[in-house]
Amino acid sequence: MIELTFEEKNLVCIYSGSGTRPGTIAALEEMRRYLEPDETELLALTNSALDKLRRMGDEQYAALDLIPDFDPEDSAYGE
Repeated sequence: MIELTFEEKNLVCIYSGSGTRPGTIAALEEMRRYLEPDETELLALTNSALDKLRRMGDEQYAALDLIPDFDPEDSAYGE
């Protein structure tokens, strides 16, 4: 089973608007084209996430918990 790091998971969450593994890969590849030369850490993180996404199947991608649970009773949300 391919595991994403916390940082990779956050990046995938941001770029998973399509909700599909191929769509997320395409979005990350597109974003990568706009990185500046000094954004080496983000480039490395993106490349690592892309490598893992390409190796995992659609079923494993669908099983990723990309949307955190929202508990309106949680004090972190005010009230």
